[in-house]
Amino acid sequence: MRRAPAFPVRLAGPEELAGCHAVRREVFIAEQGVPETEEMDAYDADAVHFLATGPLGPVGTVRFLYGGPARKKYGSAGVDDDSTAVLGRLAVGRAARGSGLGAALVRAVEAEARRLGLARVYLEAQTPALGFYERLGYTAHGPEFDEGSGIPHRAMTKAL
Repeated sequence: MRRAPAFPVRLAGPEELAGCHAVRREVFIAEQGVPETEEMDAYDADAVHFLATGPLGPVGTVRFLYGGPARKKYGSAGVDDDSTAVLGRLAVGRAARGSGLGAALVRAVEAEARRLGLARVYLEAQTPALGFYERLGYTAHGPEFDEGSGIPHRAMTKAL
């Protein structure tokens, strides 16, 4: 039996987007040096967001796109139908690392994608995170690439 996560995950409403952005700024911009202009994009408005909070505020987030927004952003990567959720911007703050929150966020995306009738999840994983996603059932394909942040990535998919 799986125990409840230390940091519960929930669908984030529009009023909670600032909390999602705070975690992404901590992880991607401050820690990894991704330029803010690349991290924050117009696709946030069309995405489904999840947020996890702890006693001191937001500690984890993830988003996914599907339908037209997913095709528009990732069509060149093979997301050319409406049956794919595109998981992205998975970030877990230092205070919550090692707690299982990253896996809980991925599972939340998968559950919501299934609820929406989607058939698979596509993501572009930072190469050092491949093992994390493989343990969750994702398969890497294609060559390594730089998606613009200077950090090597690989495409991965999982059938739901």
